[in-house]
Order: sequence, then C-alpha cells, then structure tokens
Amino acid sequence: MNVLIIGSGAREHALAWAVAKSERVNKVFVAPGNGGTALIGGKVCNLPLKATALEGLLEFAQSNHVDLTVVGSEHPLELGIVDLFRSAGKQVVGPTQAAARLESSKVFSKEFMRRQGIPTAGYHVFGDLNAARSYIEFPERVYPQVIKASGLCAGKGVFIALNRDEALKAISELFEERIFGNAADEVVIEDFLQGEEASVFALTDGTRYRLFLPAQDHKRIGNGDTGKNTGGMGAYAPAPLVTPEVLQKVEEQIIQPTLKGMVEEGYPYTGFLYVGLMIDHGEPSVVEYNARLGDPETQVVLPLLKSDFITALQASVQGSLGEVPFEMHRKSAATVVIASGGYPDHYETGKPITIADEVSGMDDCLVFHAGTSLEGGRLKTAGGRVFSVTALGDTLRESIDRAYLAVEKIGFDGAYYRTDIGAKAL
Repeated sequence: MNVLIIGSGAREHALAWAVAKSERVNKVFVAPGNGGTALIGGKVCNLPLKATALEGLLEFAQSNHVDLTVVGSEHPLELGIVDLFRSAGKQVVGPTQAAARLESSKVFSKEFMRRQGIPTAGYHVFGDLNAARSYIEFPERVYPQVIKASGLCAGKGVFIALNRDEALKAISELFEERIFGNAADEVVIEDFLQGEEASVFALTDGTRYRLFLPAQDHKRIGNGDTGKNTGGMGAYAPAPLVTPEVLQKVEEQIIQPTLKGMVEEGYPYTGFLYVGLMIDHGEPSVVEYNARLGDPETQVVLPLLKSDFITALQASVQGSLGEVPFEMHRKSAATVVIASGGYPDHYETGKPITIADEVSGMDDCLVFHAGTSLEGGRLKTAGGRVFSVTALGDTLRESIDRAYLAVEKIGFDGAYYRTDIGAKAL
C-alpha cells in the first residue's frame, strides 16, 4: 500500500519511519518533509507540496494511488483536510474540521469540557483588550494566571503571568501587538493549576481507542523549566508520574467522556487525540487537547510501539480498532531536541550540519530531523528546532545517557539543547 504523511517536522519524520517499517507498505510520500525524510531513501520520498495545499495533496493522492493519508500537523486539520479527503472517498487518519476544534479553538475546548464535566481549570473568555484588562486589574485577583490565545500558535501562545504587570503585558501583546495575529481574536484566561504536566495519547476510531505509553514533555527553553515556552525541548516515556491508577482516572474521567461527548454533540472524533494533563496528588486535569500527536513526544512513543503501526492506523479509519493488537516494548525512551541559537525568538538558518558517522551505528538510537534541508547533498539548518535525538534503553537512565551521547556528536553553529531532559523523573 502507498501512504501519504502530511507535515515537515520531527514528528512527521518519526511517522514516516514507523510506517515504512511495515512490510505492507510499498511507498511513503511526505509532504513537504525535511532533510531527514529526504535521506531515508528506499520507499520514502518527499513531495514539493505544502501541508496546507489541500487541493494539491488530494490530487496527488488520487493520481498516485495513495491508500492511506496520515495528517501529522495541526493546520491542515483546522483547514478541513479530513473532510476534503473523505468527500473524495480517500482514507485519512485525523479528525474532521469541526472535531479538530478541540485544538484549533481553546474557547470551544474549554466550553466543551464544561458541558461534559471534564476536569480542567476555571476560565474566562475575552474578545477585546478592555474587558481582559478589567478582569486582570480586579484588586483581589489571585496570581499566577494562565493567558492563552484561543487559536493555533505552534505551542507558543501560552503565558504564565506571575503578577498583574506580566498579565497586562501578555494581553497587550495578544490584542494590541497581535503577535499571533487572528489566533488571538479571542483570549482565554485560566486559573493556574498546581501539579506536574504529562501527556497521554490515544488513537481512536470514534468509539474505541488504544493508548500509547504516557510521556512527559519539556516545554521551557531553559534547564529547570525556565525561560520561554517552546514547541518542546525534549521528552521521555513512559512517564512514571502517570501511574496505573492515574491512567485509569484519565481514561474514565477524560478520554471516555471526551469521545462520548463528541459523538453526542455531533462531532465524532477520529484519529489521534493528545491530552495534555496537569496531575496534582494523583488527580488529573486537562491543560489542553491536541488533534494530532505531539512533538517531541511522538519521537519517544512511536519507537516504543511493538505492534504494526499501519495496521492500527487503518483500523482507526475503518472502525475496527478494537480488533487489532496494540502492544508496547518494555523499554524506556528519551529524546533531546537540538535547536538553533536564539530559538524560540529570532534565530538564523542555513547553518551547515555535521553528524559523526558513528551515530548511525549506535544501538537503539534514532535521529529525527525537524528543521533541516538538503541542499546540494549537504544538510543545513532550516528551522528553530533542528533535531530530535531519540534513544531507547532498558531503563530511563540508560535511554537518557544514550541520547546525550548521540547529541554530542551532532553539531552546527549556534546549536543549543537542554541538559536536563528526564531529570525530574530520575
């Protein structure tokens, strides 16, 4: 069978790697892909099509006998790629445009959770600066407060305001400076949740679901979870924070009510469901939903999947997910993101990259490319997050050590990475 994967990051590189392992797959097309997917070779090749070029992607899928399309990134989902492909009779993994609002509209997701009784932080919604300012300046307002642009912001549209001045600055940047454009036409201000964050991922056919191993992301740019939010600087799985008891609560109080509620409200949810959690004394609450797999968490959860990935993906589309195996390796995985200097603010691209030859021969080590390009046979940087270096081990300590050993063998001018990925679990 032929498979089309849509997106260009390390997540899509990991998806292509996982799909290509299946003996059932003949060809894997990645649109647009990156330098890493270009280097896989064999059955994997890049397409010169943007992830948001929906009509062009559909035309390619029809002309090249694509049997299954996997949507990796969020913007095509927001634009309705699943609706378009389904209307043309093509099988596609992902939620419809209406169902994808769980991610593309934080206002929709918060109101949905309120209707369905799903645990999440208290919140208020604002459509203009003056109303938000009045709320913030209320003399008895308790801080921290969490301020979020409602729309898609590549994981960067969240501010944790420790005091009134920081909150006023955040809403000014959103409403006046328009740093995230129309994504901040509406702004959600939430109560601050205590606890520790974790991520749980499900693959669902709308009613049944299967869970990947729980993971923990590191969103801040600096060691010790300091500095600005990023798209993610590293991750590990399984996350010991998500005990079997906590996971049971996540299923019963969050995942099952979410899927049931989406059916009841007329938006059956299929594909990948990411639940970002805050866990406080064993009690989970939803921080956010994503309508696709997370990045960099995908780079640790997919290598730990033992069962055939493509079989599960097809079953999620065909409504038979409960009938296929979904087994995990009894190992740990860690991934370390190498970023361009200056990320998540201004950074330069086009830097030549060197990767030591021995990296390709390291046991249980995978280098997933994010912001890279292949120019004249030479790898160069092409984004803020450049690599996601993943390693597996029998223990978390072993996987972390292996990942950092590989990271030290990859270089480019200005390369930056955190040195404490996974430390909180150890």
